[in-house]
Amino acid sequence: MKTLSLDAVRGVMIAAQGLQDGPQPPATKEDIRAIIRQIHMLQIDSINVVARAPYFVLWSRLGDYNPRWLDELLAEGALFEHFASANCFLPIEDYPLYLVGSRIFDWRNPRKWLDENPAVTEGVLNHIRANGETRHTDFKRTDGQKTTWTNPKEEQIVLDYLVYVGELMVRKRDNFQRVYDLRERIFPDADKLPVVSRAEAHDQFVLNTIQALGVAKAEWIPNYYRLKNADVNAALKRLEKQDRLMTVTVEGWKTPAYIHPDNLKRLEAAANGKIPHSKITLLSPFDPLVWDRGRTLDVFGFDFPIEFYFPASKRKYGYFSLPILYNNALIGRLDPKAHRKEGVFEVKSLHLEPDVSVDDVLVAKLRSALRACADWHDTPQVIVNEASEPDLAELLSD
Repeated sequence: MKTLSLDAVRGVMIAAQGLQDGPQPPATKEDIRAIIRQIHMLQIDSINVVARAPYFVLWSRLGDYNPRWLDELLAEGALFEHFASANCFLPIEDYPLYLVGSRIFDWRNPRKWLDENPAVTEGVLNHIRANGETRHTDFKRTDGQKTTWTNPKEEQIVLDYLVYVGELMVRKRDNFQRVYDLRERIFPDADKLPVVSRAEAHDQFVLNTIQALGVAKAEWIPNYYRLKNADVNAALKRLEKQDRLMTVTVEGWKTPAYIHPDNLKRLEAAANGKIPHSKITLLSPFDPLVWDRGRTLDVFGFDFPIEFYFPASKRKYGYFSLPILYNNALIGRLDPKAHRKEGVFEVKSLHLEPDVSVDDVLVAKLRSALRACADWHDTPQVIVNEASEPDLAELLSD
C-alpha cells in the first residue's frame, strides 16, 4: 500500500467511527446496535445540559432517532453495562471479554474490596435475592455523610463492584438510574459462554480499538479501553505474529501505524485519493472520535480541553463545549444549553478555529446542523448569543 497522507488518515478514522457523509435513511433501533458494534462502546455520562453523552454520540451519527431505543436495547439484553473506557453500553456478544477478572482495574480491585467487606456485600446480595430489581436508593445511608459521585455509600460501591465481577448486571435504567439484578436472572445463559483468557481478551480489545480507529498509532491504543501499556504491547506482538493485524506508513509519522484487515479496502481507496468525507455534525466531549485529547491533537490539530473540570473563571470556551465536525476537520466548538421547558436551544458562545474561512456554504450547513440538533432536543428555537466571527451569531439564530 502507498504511504498514507494525514488527510487520508482523518477520512478513514471518520468513516471507521460512522461519521462519514452520505444518504441518511430514517434511523431504526437496529442502527443503534450496529453503531455500538462499530465503535465497540458507548460511554455513559450524566451531564445533561444537552442530551446525555450516549444519546448524543448516537445522534451525531444517526441524526433524528428515538432515544428510548437505546434504553430498550439494554432492557432487551442486546446491550450490557460495564467498565470499558469508562462505564459504557456494550454489545452483549462482548460479555465474555469482561469475565476474565480485573483487567480494567489498574486503580482498584473490586473482588478484593468485596472480600474485605463481607457484611455489606452479603447484605446487598440478600436484598436482591429476596426483592429482585434494586436501585442504590433502596439503601439508606447511616454514617451521616452526604452521598456524592466522589463519596458513594457502601451499598452503591457493592452494586457496581458486583457488576464488574459478574455477579450482577444492570437490567435497565429508570430516569437514568441503574436498576440491578442477579446475572442469572438477566442473562441466564452466561454460564454457557466460552471461557476467554486474559490474553485473548486483551487481543480482542486491541483488535477492536484498531478497527474502531481505522488507523492507530501504538501509543493511542491503550486509552480506548484503558489498558496497561505492557498488556497492549504484548497483545500487539501476539497479533503481529498471528498476522491478525497490519501496518501502514503515514506521512510525517516516525513509526508505522496499525490497521485492521477489515479496513484494508477503505484504506487502499483512501491511499489512492478516494478519501471518505465527513458529515457536518456536533460531537459530545465523550465521543470516541475526540475523547482522547492527545489523539485529537495529533490527527486534527485540535486542542480540546474539557472545561467542565475547570473553575468558571478559567474557562475559555464554556462549560460543555461541543466540537464541530465539518469537511474532515474539527473547525470549532460551541457551548450549548437546551432549555427544554422554553423550547429554546441556546448557544452561549461559538468559537471557530483561526484558519477557518466563513462562507455561505459553511453558514448554511452549520445553521442546518444546529437546527437538526435543536429539533431533536424538542427545542426548535435556536439562539446564538456570541460568536468569534462578525455577524455569525445573528446568521445562525432564529
